[in-house]
Amino acid sequence: MVYYSANYSEEMRFAAIDVGSNAVRLLLCHVHEQNGETLFKKSELIRMPIRLGEDVFTLKYISGEKAHKLIQTMKAFKMLIDVFEAYDYRACATSAMREATNGKDVVKRIQEEAGLNLEIIEGGLEAQIIYSNHIAEHLDQNSSYLYVDVGGGSTEITLFHKGKQVVSRSFDIGTIRLLHEQVSKEYWEEFKEWIRVQTKSYSPITAIGSGGNINKIFKMMKRKE
Repeated sequence: MVYYSANYSEEMRFAAIDVGSNAVRLLLCHVHEQNGETLFKKSELIRMPIRLGEDVFTLKYISGEKAHKLIQTMKAFKMLIDVFEAYDYRACATSAMREATNGKDVVKRIQEEAGLNLEIIEGGLEAQIIYSNHIAEHLDQNSSYLYVDVGGGSTEITLFHKGKQVVSRSFDIGTIRLLHEQVSKEYWEEFKEWIRVQTKSYSPITAIGSGGNINKIFKMMKRKE
């Protein structure tokens, strides 16, 4: 991935791939600078529900069928990135690929067959990338917030106070793990205790949810705000 300073005026195109435990997504995005601010405009978002976590959280590896579907999807994504004429892209894999015993082998096959470089990132970096959307810039600078991103295999928690990040942690709790009863009672207690300890000095506190699961619940509520 090429990182650059936002000192350009022309529009540029970028792509991002998220290989999650539930779905694999491709984002195609236009990026430009306006009045000194870098702006992002979504062009397309494509989602494929491959559900790698169904294999990994029960079998501990990615089956041949799931690997084939993932590689075929990545081939299609590579073609779309090329047609979009993206300046650069970044592809990241999270919880399921982290735990898969054959995760690195699948990454190698993706490189060889699809021509894409896929990173398997740790939970801490995953939380940092989620935080890098600059959510804190749009919050009340005098308040406290708990940013909660719920995925299929993990949940990232970030605490903000007065516009600054206080602490962040990734937990192996996600919707696919829950469906397969992969989260123990003891781990739930550890999760809740961590939140209690980290937030005890910050009251009142507002929770902000993100991720496909949260978005789905929001749509089901049929609320406009």
